[in-house]
Amino acid sequence: MTMPITAILLAGSRPTPDPLAVAAGVGIKPLVPVAGEPMINHPARTLLAHPAVGQVIILTQSADPFAADPATAWLLTHPHVRFEQSGAGIASSLLALLERGDVPFPILLTTADHVLLDSAMLDQFTREAAGADIAVAMVERRTLLARYPGSRRTWLKFRDGWWSGANIFWFGSDRARPVIALWQEVEQDRKKGWKIVSAFGPVALIGTLLRILTLRGGIARIGRRFGLVARLVAMEKAEACIDADKVDDVVLIERIVAARG
Repeated sequence: MTMPITAILLAGSRPTPDPLAVAAGVGIKPLVPVAGEPMINHPARTLLAHPAVGQVIILTQSADPFAADPATAWLLTHPHVRFEQSGAGIASSLLALLERGDVPFPILLTTADHVLLDSAMLDQFTREAAGADIAVAMVERRTLLARYPGSRRTWLKFRDGWWSGANIFWFGSDRARPVIALWQEVEQDRKKGWKIVSAFGPVALIGTLLRILTLRGGIARIGRRFGLVARLVAMEKAEACIDADKVDDVVLIERIVAARG
């Protein structure tokens, strides 16, 4: 029997004020209205509606802002939702949860600003990530630009294309812990890609600098270094890498949501 998935929804706030939250007049970014309701409601409902998801853990500094907002108060009473307090970083918070032993694998991790997350994305990701210890969702540039040529993303160039993150991660077993621990060490340098790559060894660093590695091959190589199965999931839907990070993103997301009806 397939084990139900534990979905972790990141809904914390950074030390500095978020521009979207400030503009919307709310205390934290997950409460910013997008398409008529706080952004967190969109991915939360999608996760709860998916048959493979057993529970949703909302990781945030405090549940109080969500309890105080009538539009998100339902999250605190839902039988399949629980709130957990986050720490200094994503990786450290995840490790702290795992240490307690009450968060079963497999784990799917995504973010509160993934407003366009839908069942088709979850179907593809869980299908292709199944059997892996770690998997990461990415979108290749041609996939995005074919649908939304004006959308701007941050791209990583490899031999098999230009890739942007889709903010969906898979931790299939306890063997993922060493990689999460390494993630914790380099989390402060998440905007400095070469430092992160170099942490995985000189071959990965040189291969990336010289563009001789494919992203698929690089992720698989990292997995082998840690004695686990690591996998790239190339998302079929362009919307998988469009998150509500900037005003332009929100405008595009609301247009897409309206088109979906």
